[in-house]
Amino acid sequence: MAAAHGSREAWRAAAAGACRALGGSFAALSVWERELGRLRVLVNVGERAAGEEEFPDGEAYPVHQFPEITEFLHERWAGGGEPNAWVETAEGPAAGGRPGYVHQRVAALRRRGRGSCVVAPIVLNGRAWGELYVARPTGAPVFGREDADFATVLAAVVAAGIAQAERLEEARRLAFTDALTGLANRRAVDARLDEAVDRHKRDGVVVSLVVCDLNGLKRVNDTRGHAVGDRLLERFGSVLSLCGAMLPGALAARLGGDEFCLLAVGPSADDVVRAADELCRRAGELELGEGVACGVASTADPIGPVRSARRLFRLADAAQYRAKAERAERPVVAGRGGPDDPVVRLADAAPSGQTPERRTFRGRQP
Repeated sequence: MAAAHGSREAWRAAAAGACRALGGSFAALSVWERELGRLRVLVNVGERAAGEEEFPDGEAYPVHQFPEITEFLHERWAGGGEPNAWVETAEGPAAGGRPGYVHQRVAALRRRGRGSCVVAPIVLNGRAWGELYVARPTGAPVFGREDADFATVLAAVVAAGIAQAERLEEARRLAFTDALTGLANRRAVDARLDEAVDRHKRDGVVVSLVVCDLNGLKRVNDTRGHAVGDRLLERFGSVLSLCGAMLPGALAARLGGDEFCLLAVGPSADDVVRAADELCRRAGELELGEGVACGVASTADPIGPVRSARRLFRLADAAQYRAKAERAERPVVAGRGGPDDPVVRLADAAPSGQTPERRTFRGRQP
């Protein structure tokens, strides 16, 4: 689990490790979703029955079918006890089982050709998080009390691993998220754009970039204060996210200060321009600010070969610079200005690795 990259790998490692350690043929890890009143399966590993997917999208069970999660565990914890694992068999509760709590699981064991299972509650930060479930097939030795005791220890190890994975996931999320708007940040855009341009060079996939500069933020900050300026940034971030939803899989980001962007991989250049046009329209209707200057660059337009993310960024930035200089109410699109497109010339004239103009971010940095 410590070597896993992301929560899914951590879940799989936990279930697979517990399955091996307990000599099971199948294991599952489930989380208790309190707000929905259900136990949702995160991962299934080992010998899966018909209909069981490794990472199921909709495999969940009402918690009332497994009342030990909400009743037995809390009763024991309230009295200072520990949430120990227990064994169930296709014939009913085993020694140390929980009479009255097994009928749903017994039916599931029989239906899936399993002879016994051991169920271990997972406790995280003093609360029931979910459960670890390991099963053996019909005909295999039935789990015993010692197996249940070992499963209790394994559940504690899994809980520690889940806590670590969640901390790392949160750290990764924060590293690629703008704190004010909740959009992606410049680091996320750079990473995604590099990957997208590699796909474009390898497979010819269309990559488009919309770069926009929120007009009037400095005036709002100077006259009404940074708190109001922050509200303008948040509101525009919501508009950007809404327009980005017009493009499947598009990444909406705040680059810093008053600069934002949309990165689309796959949609046509015309679809991207339509989304950018809608963005300009909605930004112009915001109560605060003075609209947005918007530039678009797409590998599907006649902009010359795009061999690096830096070139596509320069082209979109040059288009945005031209839109700002002309106070354009609609997006300026690189490569659509005729055979001697001024945007392409402007971008190509910029020194390598620099944007067409030296910008000073006018808002607070993320």
